[in-house]
Amino acid sequence: MIFRPTVESDLDRFLPLIVADPASDMTADTYKARLADGEYRPSWTWLAEDASGGAPLALAIWWGDPDDAQPSALDGVFVHDSVRSTTDRTTLAAELLTAAHAAYARAGATVAPEYHFFLPGDWHDRPDTVAALAWRQGAARHAGLPASLERLRYEWTPQVGLPEPSGRVLFCAEPNDEVFVDLFRRVLAGTLDAASRKEAEHIGAEAQARGDVAFYRDTMLGDRSWWRVARTPDGEVVGFGLPSRNHAFPVVGYLGVLPDHRGHGYADEILAEITRILASETDPERVRADTDLTNAPMAAAFERVGYRNNARRLVLSAH
Repeated sequence: MIFRPTVESDLDRFLPLIVADPASDMTADTYKARLADGEYRPSWTWLAEDASGGAPLALAIWWGDPDDAQPSALDGVFVHDSVRSTTDRTTLAAELLTAAHAAYARAGATVAPEYHFFLPGDWHDRPDTVAALAWRQGAARHAGLPASLERLRYEWTPQVGLPEPSGRVLFCAEPNDEVFVDLFRRVLAGTLDAASRKEAEHIGAEAQARGDVAFYRDTMLGDRSWWRVARTPDGEVVGFGLPSRNHAFPVVGYLGVLPDHRGHGYADEILAEITRILASETDPERVRADTDLTNAPMAAAFERVGYRNNARRLVLSAH
């Protein structure tokens, strides 16, 4: 079996493998559109083929920002219908992912990209979705992505309406990145955001905070001027909010409440301000947001501000 990145001339050979199923809504048209945008690339699209020739037997597609040197996430894994057993599908996909991960590491990647699934809210109760996920999860685990995190996906639409400012919290722009580094570091204490907590345990709170600021400033597409620090009327800082956007939608980039001020409804106030900024600056059809399945306080804040849970995101990662 040969595992390799694709070249432009492979396109018509592997496109038939990209068929939407219960664990992936990607289509050949989606792939071609993102390829044209630079979010997919031949070098980030890997296939498995028999040395004797014939149609590709498996395909893995990674996504990245058009300016990125390395891919950021694994978007899809597909196996030819001729590979029927779950064990064989898992093994073939795992070997393909392992080969690509090794190539990315040789090119300078320090960790394998995460694998993201976008699923219906009741996916656990759908046998076809569970089955479509099972071999992909097994392949990812064998290829070095053993950790799993489930997130709730929320959506706000203008029809819901915007909450009026209460006056309990005042918001101001802050151009100094170091202020936000300090705030990101401080909100890590006791955070229910599993990804931030685990990464901070791995690289340290200071490095995590600086990485977060750099990510939202340099990688996300929201305007840096949208960032806000939240204070009480007497000037005490209670938290911060980062409205942002990705390639598809405006998003609630990040919001944090300082440990001493949690439990007083400030998350609702910050979320409402983020939503007002995005509504004003982007005229959105919808605003999207994610929070960990286990972060019940944040989920409740989304509900109170008018966001509705419409899907889940499953993230498989190295740690």
